[in-house]
Amino acid sequence: MATTAAHIDVQVSPDRVWQLIGGFDSLPDWLPYIPVSKLSEGGRVRSLANEDGDVIVERLEAFDNKARSYTYSILSAPFPVTDYLSTLTVHGVPGEGGSRVEWSGSFTPVGVADDEAVALFQGIYADGLDALKQTLGA
Repeated sequence: MATTAAHIDVQVSPDRVWQLIGGFDSLPDWLPYIPVSKLSEGGRVRSLANEDGDVIVERLEAFDNKARSYTYSILSAPFPVTDYLSTLTVHGVPGEGGSRVEWSGSFTPVGVADDEAVALFQGIYADGLDALKQTLGA
């Protein structure tokens, strides 16, 4: 099992950040790489399309509005991994009024070295958090 994580600090309140990213169907609102998201199974499964038209299907595994966090798994995707589980969380930064957004994941690489799979998701998380920062204007 391989893991990776990325975080970004923004001078935006945690509630405002969570309002933007906390919906399981909200990726197109802040992540240009994912322009399409459609929910099914009562909002527990999202079918995403990236800019290249690749389809990624994910299941919501846990949601905690109070802790500003959700965890999801990948059901199908063009990535060389299995057993993918990821968490997106927004924390308040004490005394600063800002937020730290963390995106982490664990997965089993298939047909590629661990470091190659880690680099793939590290890039996705870091680029996604940079896009979030731009969307927030922070």
